[in-house]
Amino acid sequence: MKKFDPAALPEKLAALPAWTADADQLSITRHFVFAGFVEAFAFMSAVAITAEKRDHHPEWSNVYNKVRVTWTTHDAGGLTQKDIDMAQFCDTIAQRFGHAPV
Repeated sequence: MKKFDPAALPEKLAALPAWTADADQLSITRHFVFAGFVEAFAFMSAVAITAEKRDHHPEWSNVYNKVRVTWTTHDAGGLTQKDIDMAQFCDTIAQRFGHAPV
């Protein structure tokens, strides 16, 4: 999969307002906050199952009810449609587990 031209990123990210591109525009990151650890872990489990099916895995961390998710396509050397698709999936699934907007 080919990485996006940096000029195309603003249009791609317009549909993902809670996600921020890193300084070199090679990845996007979002922080999620849930009611508690169980909800955060359930969110991560749902993302993990889909990530495995799509063979596209996040860089992420979890501390109690907070989850930080970063998407990039290492094979392509930057952001691809896979990252946008998984970010959209995260946004959708987070609502199911009670994500509280930060």
